[in-house]
Amino acid sequence: MPPSLIVFDLDGTLIDSAADLAAGVNAMLAGFGRAPLSVADVRQMIGDGVAMLVTRALAARGCEPTDSARALQVFMRHYESGATSLTTAFPGAIEALQALRAAAIPLAVCTNKPARLSAEVLEGLGLARFFARVIGGDSLPFRKPDPRVLLSLLEGFDVRPERSLLVGDSEVDAATARAAGVPFVLMKHGYRRGPAEEILCIAALESFGELPELVHVPPR
Repeated sequence: MPPSLIVFDLDGTLIDSAADLAAGVNAMLAGFGRAPLSVADVRQMIGDGVAMLVTRALAARGCEPTDSARALQVFMRHYESGATSLTTAFPGAIEALQALRAAAIPLAVCTNKPARLSAEVLEGLGLARFFARVIGGDSLPFRKPDPRVLLSLLEGFDVRPERSLLVGDSEVDAATARAAGVPFVLMKHGYRRGPAEEILCIAALESFGELPELVHVPPR
């Protein structure tokens, strides 16, 4: 049977946002008189929310941790002004979401990105229409990898963990799913920090084209 709910991570799973995040990081670093980071460097820092991204970027350029609050404000100002300038949905994502929705499977997003910004990015990329609910890193008093964020989302849909699915791209997503008792599907195109083979999952997919078949939904 297809799952009763599929929950998606956002950055690195549904969308490739590394270039826009890097642009925001580098604008922030420039304000501190520091050299920019490469997109590849920033990609390795993504996954635990924007505050941690900024903290890691500051550390990489030798800035004092006490600068983090001001740096976060600067980063957010720059990032929000162009959050979809370079960001795109991963190939096949829209087609997979269309197939899942046509099969009447409810879909949701669980991300550590701030909720308002997540909603704006999803809307800007034409993805918002697919999702019944979006949980951001500031929606609840806890966030991934705390399993309560995922369990709270499942409770809102009245779905048991074993009847749901979390689709993500990183060790953080895998840890969240495991702690919540939710089956996990890894998208290999994302922002994980280690080898895909070391991440516990029920399937590791090369592309979104594989997802509908995995959950027994015919492709559109």
